[in-house]
Amino acid sequence: MSDNILITGANGQLGTEFKKLLPNAIFAGVDVLDITDLDAVKNFVQKNSIKIIINCAAYTAVDKAEDEIELAKKINEDGPRNLALSGTKIIHISTDYVFDGNNYKPYLPQDKTNPISVYGRTKLAGELAVLENAKIAIIVRTAWLYSAHGNNFVKTMQRLGAEKETLNVVADQIGSPTFAGDLAQAIVDILPQINEANKGIYHYTNEGVCSWYDFAVKIMELSGLNCKVNPIPSSAYPTKATRPFYSVLDKASIKETFGIVIPHWEYGLKRCLFNLEKMK
Repeated sequence: MSDNILITGANGQLGTEFKKLLPNAIFAGVDVLDITDLDAVKNFVQKNSIKIIINCAAYTAVDKAEDEIELAKKINEDGPRNLALSGTKIIHISTDYVFDGNNYKPYLPQDKTNPISVYGRTKLAGELAVLENAKIAIIVRTAWLYSAHGNNFVKTMQRLGAEKETLNVVADQIGSPTFAGDLAQAIVDILPQINEANKGIYHYTNEGVCSWYDFAVKIMELSGLNCKVNPIPSSAYPTKATRPFYSVLDKASIKETFGIVIPHWEYGLKRCLFNLEKMK
């Protein structure tokens, strides 16, 4: 199933997980393919007879995006549009940041979007560009992504937990941590099933809900670190970009449409920590 599949953003957290699951796919980092160049995209797709694109490429520096608006737009909106215009099937990865976080129940894919950051706005524009220009397209929104690779919350907590006796972590932002390995597996399971009839937006995170504080406590516990984690409000940890306070995503449609089973976030975390241990 992995011949003639193009995976963009190949060196990121998700792209790295796909290398284990789809070893025969064509992996393109920015050094191989600039997705913001439409001619380059069309030529690459044609030359390599690409049948499906999994777009993991994104500008994800949420706070920096507030200043680098044009760059975020190029990568998060123009890039996905170019990939959609190449004429192939596409699975495009998006984010919970398309919502404002003011909900009190899990967000459905069809719920009203209202991004409150440049990152969120550019990612929403990318979704719309893909749906508008690709005949067969699946948008997968995810949240709180982490893995054994790249920079992420789990690795930061492990590093700080080994250095410090106490740590303050926000307790009023609620979501579902998502292990990139689980998301990659779900997308591989979906691949043979995508067609014009199920074109649309779907949500995928690991099962279960917690705060960043709860997540940090569990990371310390499973990593055997004696660092005490203190809960603090977001107001005590100001950031340039506003984060959604509640970003739990409703996953019913992806489970029903594609028949996938989603692991709990604690199980995903254990697998990620196992991978990190193996890499030492």
